[in-house]
Amino acid sequence: MTIDGFLDLFYTDLILVRRASEQTALTYRISSREFLLWLQSERIKLTEVTPKNLTFYFASRKVENVTELTLAKDMSALRALGDYLVRKNYWPENHLLLLDRPKIHKEIPKVLDISQVEKLLGVIDTSTLLGQRDDALFELIYSCGLRISEACNLTTAHLHLNEHLILVHGKGDKERIVPFGGRAEEKLVNYINNVRPQLVKNKVVPELFVNYKGDPISRKGVWKRFQELEALSGVDSKVHTLRHSFATHLLSGGADLRSVQELLGHSDLSTTQVYTHVTDNQLENVHEKYFPKLENN
Repeated sequence: MTIDGFLDLFYTDLILVRRASEQTALTYRISSREFLLWLQSERIKLTEVTPKNLTFYFASRKVENVTELTLAKDMSALRALGDYLVRKNYWPENHLLLLDRPKIHKEIPKVLDISQVEKLLGVIDTSTLLGQRDDALFELIYSCGLRISEACNLTTAHLHLNEHLILVHGKGDKERIVPFGGRAEEKLVNYINNVRPQLVKNKVVPELFVNYKGDPISRKGVWKRFQELEALSGVDSKVHTLRHSFATHLLSGGADLRSVQELLGHSDLSTTQVYTHVTDNQLENVHEKYFPKLENN
């Protein structure tokens, strides 16, 4: 069997058995392919891999100057691969479980202040159908802290306008309920009643947000539209920055960390805690503005 043929089976197993998202399965496939090609170059049989081989592999990756984050992703991918190999009787045990996970230095995420968010979303041309769609889409992403994939996968059945709630399918097929405010409601009502029917026409499309053809909007489509808004507004940002900003603005407004964790769909509270560093930095900057430090003579 070829490497790609084997990886196709692994990818299918990730989707059907482990219930991984397509994005995760694709990432794991790419990392696993890198590993299998390394085994091939080192003339090591897959069935004869040892923990020592794995240690050498990750050492070689470090020599290639890959980032800590990439190493961590490789480790997660190969642990999933190891689980698959055990179930398929290639390995007697998952050797990856014997290796420590790489320690990742968590960088403080970039966030926008409220005026920057308003400037970014304010350049949307709402005189067009797609502009009104974007107005509803990006407002919802910001006001609910959505990932791009979560916004793209949102269906009309997941939207509960009267209750001001949406049901979000996040990473690992985990569900969470997130509220949205009056501003998002106003834009969603306009989109659903006046815009979406003209885009969808006679098609039956469960996804809430659609493109100009009436088909479900893609991650690439959202990313491309956001790039245009970034260029028009002059605000340096990414779509995911809206999610970071949502979390930071909640904490700055007095929300507790556990609630923000639930709204973001983080499985680990430590992932959410990075936003407390952002708010601490903001407080320091404000303090410095009004109470500047004395310069040493």
